[in-house]
Amino acid sequence: MKILVTVKRVLDYNVKVRVNPDGSGVDLANVKMSMNPFDEIAVEEAVRLKEAGIGSEVVVVSCGVAKCQETLRTALAIGADRAILVETDVELQPLAVAKLLKALVVKEDPQLVFCGKQAIDDDANQTGQMLAALMGWPQATFASKVVVDDNVATVTREIDGGLETLELPLPAVITTDLRLNEPRYVTLPNIMKAKKKPLQTLTPESLDVDVTPRLDTLTVVEPARRAAGVRVADVKQLIDRLKNEAKVI
Repeated sequence: MKILVTVKRVLDYNVKVRVNPDGSGVDLANVKMSMNPFDEIAVEEAVRLKEAGIGSEVVVVSCGVAKCQETLRTALAIGADRAILVETDVELQPLAVAKLLKALVVKEDPQLVFCGKQAIDDDANQTGQMLAALMGWPQATFASKVVVDDNVATVTREIDGGLETLELPLPAVITTDLRLNEPRYVTLPNIMKAKKKPLQTLTPESLDVDVTPRLDTLTVVEPARRAAGVRVADVKQLIDRLKNEAKVI
């Protein structure tokens, strides 16, 4: 079974996000970038399936600028077999990424696609669902447990009321949540091995996909600063302030 995993290069989650002075977007100059944490979980799950003898090959895919190769090398160090970069300087929106992934899925013919449930930069939570719709495949989102047996994936997913278990015939798309696994620590020997693994570079034009943005960003602003907290003497004063000042009761 071939497993395809999507990964995205994002602003590292430890970095304080700053907005450009002109409000055009987030300042990415000279800041640490890393693999989207949900995608790292997806790569780990695919590698575990391969180690269990269920998967035969793990292919990781990223779409974006040339520096995404660094993110793909990290995925290869975790245990993926080869990588594909669809290189473009165009701002990629979820639908464009889903169309690029569809073209790659048709080309690679995997039996299972793992995506992180969302990227921590735009929080869109759309690409996996759009890919499943474009392919006409079954999907399971927010997976916290995945069991694959006899061309059927049994997925436990987190919902508001608790847990839901689904059975999906393969091929299928699964998006991964935080509690699915804990990604392994990448060792130096595996980092060195990853440098020798194949990494193919394609373009949207070679896949015959139009990635022209359909949405325009008007402005980006930082959230308002939180007001300082105040101490109250007793419950009576707390209720009075909530009622007359905050007006929430």
